Amino acid sequence: MSAAFRRIALIGKLRSAEIDAALRELREFLRKRGCEVLPDGETRADLAIVIGGDGTMLAAARELVQSRVPLVGVNQGRLGFMTDIGHDDMLTGVGAILDGKYEIEDRSLLDAEIERQGKSVLRTIALNEAVIGKGSQGRLIEFDLSVDGEFVYTLRADGIIVATPTGSTAYALSAQGPILHPAVPALTLVPLNPHTLSARPVSVSDRSTIEIVLLHALDARAHFDGLALADMAEGDRLVLKRSADVVRFVHPPGYRYFATLREKLRWSEAIEKRVGKSGGRDPE
Repeated sequence: MSAAFRRIALIGKLRSAEIDAALRELREFLRKRGCEVLPDGETRADLAIVIGGDGTMLAAARELVQSRVPLVGVNQGRLGFMTDIGHDDMLTGVGAILDGKYEIEDRSLLDAEIERQGKSVLRTIALNEAVIGKGSQGRLIEFDLSVDGEFVYTLRADGIIVATPTGSTAYALSAQGPILHPAVPALTLVPLNPHTLSARPVSVSDRSTIEIVLLHALDARAHFDGLALADMAEGDRLVLKRSADVVRFVHPPGYRYFATLREKLRWSEAIEKRVGKSGGRDPE
């Protein structure tokens, strides 16, 4: 067993019969391997194993970031970009990690602060993305965007997403944003249904300071990873910077980033089906 991982926290926040069964099976497996399985809520762990989907993984990452506990996910959700181990491979994958066969990857975070009349009204973090969007009124909002103190534009839109590389395959992707490899030190700014055809996603250095000032809105809200929510008023300023903290993901043997994209986004699927039927590649 890897000397690094002896105290294990098990997390399965969205409880179901399937997840409860997986937690029981994994708890027994870990105890047989000589691990100390910690109770729910304990953060002084060597490793956290998260059972669920990306939402559960996001919540666990936000909770444990200050403790610097590395995480690995067992996918019980749908896409599962952050949960590397499939349900059927749970014991094999976890066993390999305990045997020392793993890689650790640090993922960047955003520090976010909302200022109102010169005073801070909210401080939080985001692993995936920070979003300013229209609220229940359904009316366009208008805001100024600046990067490192340089004015970029004034935009009327449903809102804007500021995504990390981890979040580039989440909400930002559905809004036609680019996919950023986790090793790329960048953030992507993705307008949501802008009231102009010329507004396009832009990628900037993750060392940049991004400021969004709300100019006009009947109703607007800020979201952070879909878990933290704040109402915003005209004149409010959202300031985003790369956090000094990171989230540490533990990858089992065989993990490959582009293989994950191919599987989750079904790249090459049509070609592979044609090749399988014909026994070779179709002529162009």
